[in-house]
Amino acid sequence: MKLYHCVNARSFRALWALEEIGTDYELVVLPFPPRQHVPGFLEINPLGTVPAFVEDDLVMTESAAICQYLADKAPDVPLAVPPGHRDHGAYLNWLHHGEATLTFPQTIVLRYRQFEPPQRRQPQVVEDYARWYFARLRLLKQALASRDYLCADRFTMADISVGYALMLTEDLALDAGFAPELRVYLDRLKQRPAWKRAQAIQVEAALKAGVDPVAPARRPAVE
Repeated sequence: MKLYHCVNARSFRALWALEEIGTDYELVVLPFPPRQHVPGFLEINPLGTVPAFVEDDLVMTESAAICQYLADKAPDVPLAVPPGHRDHGAYLNWLHHGEATLTFPQTIVLRYRQFEPPQRRQPQVVEDYARWYFARLRLLKQALASRDYLCADRFTMADISVGYALMLTEDLALDAGFAPELRVYLDRLKQRPAWKRAQAIQVEAALKAGVDPVAPARRPAVE
């Protein structure tokens, strides 16, 4: 298994998942965005994005799907909720909610606050999508009012998917708007040994590769 990754990008979901299941893998940390800075990366992933997860002739590019794939490959590590379980549907819903519902508006904030050239930045778009993102946290707040994890009364890959979105909120310096339930939940996830290992591993690999180890969302906007 090989994972192409940028520090604290969506590919962190896959890195965290790999550490949770305890399998051997190769990590390649790239400068962000790799489609601009890594010649030949489009031959690995024509989208030019991370993650790019490679196993033999399989190439996967969707972070939540990679988490689901890894959970299914490691049934001895209970990170999936199997068909037939009362929470199987909830597991799948939260697994995809983290990316499709939560991370999407954050990427718009990041693009139009930071990554676009100054003349193309859109403060009103940033404000609107930040507000939209927090509206989309209502369901999560409701779910966490009565439980520690999202489904099956235990940590699953769904928590990795949603937890990454909350982690990105911190990188975007928007977490002051977190409800207490969300702050407690994210702090709980960040105490997991696999999360801590993934954080340390990505920084070490970035430094060895000569890549800036600071998350792109935390860097000053380029003028």
